[in-house]
Amino acid sequence: MDHNEVVREKMTERYLLQELDPVVRDEFEEHFFDCPECALDVRAGAAFVEQSKVVLAEKPAVVCAPVGRNVKPGWFAWLRPAFAVPALALLLLVLGYQNLVTYPRLRQAQRRPEALPWAAINVGTYGSGGPLITKFPGQDFLLFVRIPPDGNYSRYHAVLYDSSAQPEWTLTIPANPATDEWPIRIPGASLNTGNYTLKLTGITAEGQAREIGQAAFELQDQK
Repeated sequence: MDHNEVVREKMTERYLLQELDPVVRDEFEEHFFDCPECALDVRAGAAFVEQSKVVLAEKPAVVCAPVGRNVKPGWFAWLRPAFAVPALALLLLVLGYQNLVTYPRLRQAQRRPEALPWAAINVGTYGSGGPLITKFPGQDFLLFVRIPPDGNYSRYHAVLYDSSAQPEWTLTIPANPATDEWPIRIPGASLNTGNYTLKLTGITAEGQAREIGQAAFELQDQK
């Protein structure tokens, strides 16, 4: 997928809004996996969405209607000054915070080298045990995924499950016969302490899927 096409089609915004169909979504994930600029846009957009949820979750002040008058609620009620002014102020606050604080920090972190916790896992082992990764709260970490070499697949579909067998995220990994280990940088802020399992499915050029195996690891926050 071409970077100019990503910008032209606004795929970062559509990806965050979950508006891409599965095929295009997989192609976009393959693209920003190797594109630092798009990866930064996705991280910044995700941070903006999370901050917006926090701000918008706050309950608005209750406005009392005059006694003896029937007031019908509706969408146009948000245009009244009692609602529009606070809502606009919150929106400006969020945008200002993102532009002055979040984006500069993300850009600075993108350029700054960092030694990250890491562990290597072998896909195809079905035991419940796995390596222990100890990190600081919210810190990213690296997962080196060793995939059994097979030239019959064009890409791999990875899904990370928590201890309750609930999926945390999915990732498309390009197939390369010359490479049997892929380093994956995982956002630590999105995962809690516990046991996780990575399940891998191979996808052929014809679109056929075959389960390859899984691998487990344990995540622990350093206090």
